[in-house]
Amino acid sequence: MAQSDMPTMRSKRLGNELRRLRLAKGLKVQDAADRLECGQPKISQIENGKRGIRPLDLTILLELYGVDDETQRANLRRLAKEIHKVDWWSSQGPLLHDSLRDYLTLEADSELVRAYEPMVLPGLLQTEAYMREIFMAGQRPKRVDTLVETRMKRKELLADHLDFRLRTIIDVPALHRINGPAEVVREQLSYLLETGKRTNVNVQVLPLDASLPTEQYAPFTIFSLRGEPPIDVAWLEHMTGGTLLEQRPDVQVYTQTWDEFTAAALSPSESQQYIRDLIKESGS
Repeated sequence: MAQSDMPTMRSKRLGNELRRLRLAKGLKVQDAADRLECGQPKISQIENGKRGIRPLDLTILLELYGVDDETQRANLRRLAKEIHKVDWWSSQGPLLHDSLRDYLTLEADSELVRAYEPMVLPGLLQTEAYMREIFMAGQRPKRVDTLVETRMKRKELLADHLDFRLRTIIDVPALHRINGPAEVVREQLSYLLETGKRTNVNVQVLPLDASLPTEQYAPFTIFSLRGEPPIDVAWLEHMTGGTLLEQRPDVQVYTQTWDEFTAAALSPSESQQYIRDLIKESGS
């Protein structure tokens, strides 16, 4: 991968972790540069995700930082190697904004995705017709087609990857806010019902009378990135893109919130019944 193509989500993750390890040892950028016999700009570029790192240089830094756990070393070596990975969405060019590319990378690198949606249905559980209803608002037709194709391609994770699991909590209003004619609504609800029966998919509905914290929560996703052990990061969606949280205290806030939402939501079987009832109502 050319340096001009960086930073990427993977290079930023690696750089952040190397910076964290350096600071934990109380070392300065110059200390790392001295050990690699290079200038400070090279270390800064690596830590900022603007360039990759050679396997030998990575090994030297891990020794300098006192990383002797072989599992952790293997995870960092794998991440450094995958910086150069070419993903299927790389060919989409400027039609996909950077935050969406980052989200796709996190999703593809995860073994477990936990998503909370208060307003719309989770992207991996949407029908094509439902997607188009969402994307048509304020998007150019060419961009709508690209976004739909991208989201449909993402759905292959559910079918092709036995090591990929999706858990979702859907707030009740999202189920009653499906845009489009009645047939689009029924098709989407039926698809949600059938997909929720997959062994690697778990769907829970959060009822209106659920006992929840008083805070207002925007959509968020917790990614458990592949590795031994998996690393959890949180992704927050907002109107202009998304924000990645990697620091453990920040991520713990959202994992705790997820646990509270899981406890307050209907069970998977109760959620299936709720969706079945909605399908019957939509056909009346």
